[in-house]
Amino acid sequence: MKVKYLPTLAAIVLLTVGTAIALVKPESQQSLSEAIAGESAHAQSNSVGGALAKKLQGKPVVVDIYASWCSACKNIAPTISQLKQQYAGKVNFVVLDVSDRATTAQSEAIAKELGLGSFFAANKTQTGSLTIVDPSTGKILSQHRNNANKATYTKVLDAALAKR
Repeated sequence: MKVKYLPTLAAIVLLTVGTAIALVKPESQQSLSEAIAGESAHAQSNSVGGALAKKLQGKPVVVDIYASWCSACKNIAPTISQLKQQYAGKVNFVVLDVSDRATTAQSEAIAKELGLGSFFAANKTQTGSLTIVDPSTGKILSQHRNNANKATYTKVLDAALAKR
């Protein structure tokens, strides 16, 4: 009869130990606080992998990873619309749609054409994220997820435009 309860007891012990370890790891706490603040750690690095395509040169680039089913995308949509109006002709906006397989394939082709292929591969699951990139260097100037605060983006875009 005692052997009957041994697997259950072992499972409880493993779950308890695993939970305790997860709560103690400071890096998981840091990521959680960053996620709550709407700021995301740069997916793989602080660069998209190099200079972007010629047609994007001369203006900062805002890359929007979008999906029609994404609640974060709906949350930031008004902010993106305002940014597009405010920076019309001054900033390049690139929308990479990952709503379904067909749009994801189209976005992958567009990303490769624009010099964003490796960035897209690393970030296509990060819907609701806006990334501001310096097209001449490929450096990520700012990257946020589900952040509808327009001032966050205007500060970075204004600084990037002032350098030109």
